[in-house]
Amino acid sequence: MVVLNKIYTKTGDAGETALGNGARVAKHALRVAAYGTTDELNATLGVARLHSSADMDEMLSRIQNDLFDLGADLCRPDMERDGESEYPPLRMIEAQVLRLEKEIDGMNADLDPLRSFILPGGSPLSAHLHICRTVARRAERLCVELATMESINAEAVKYLNRLSDWFFVAARIANNNGKDDVLWVPGANR
Repeated sequence: MVVLNKIYTKTGDAGETALGNGARVAKHALRVAAYGTTDELNATLGVARLHSSADMDEMLSRIQNDLFDLGADLCRPDMERDGESEYPPLRMIEAQVLRLEKEIDGMNADLDPLRSFILPGGSPLSAHLHICRTVARRAERLCVELATMESINAEAVKYLNRLSDWFFVAARIANNNGKDDVLWVPGANR
């Protein structure tokens, strides 16, 4: 259980922050950017939830919780030393990725196949989910870059990859099951 009695600590005033293992790093470190972007995604998703139906909101709530798990995973480097820790780090697992895949398949089953790219927009929920999709892609790119320099959990990257797909399909559902999708018309304004 996390207990936060005091919100400001002044320990970051010099431009550093603590990772989950206690190591101090620059606030502009790639790892911090990666988990900071998952936090941004979580906040963006909170805005999207203001427009969701009960069924969609239940799924979005699970994703918000997963995003905290993902941030906890990303803020703990040294995966090879996980077993040595007094408190085993929280890591993303395959079951979380598989749940997203199952939900994507379930939502996509009711949609007509795409015959054009979709412009972000339509309903308010769809527009917000498209923003979530692009923030998820940015978080994924940061994690992939981080993985070229440090060890990170492969399931974290897979989760973000599936999550952006999940948001895309959910955005179509939010547009009257794709019937109100705004389609791209190549060269329409030439």
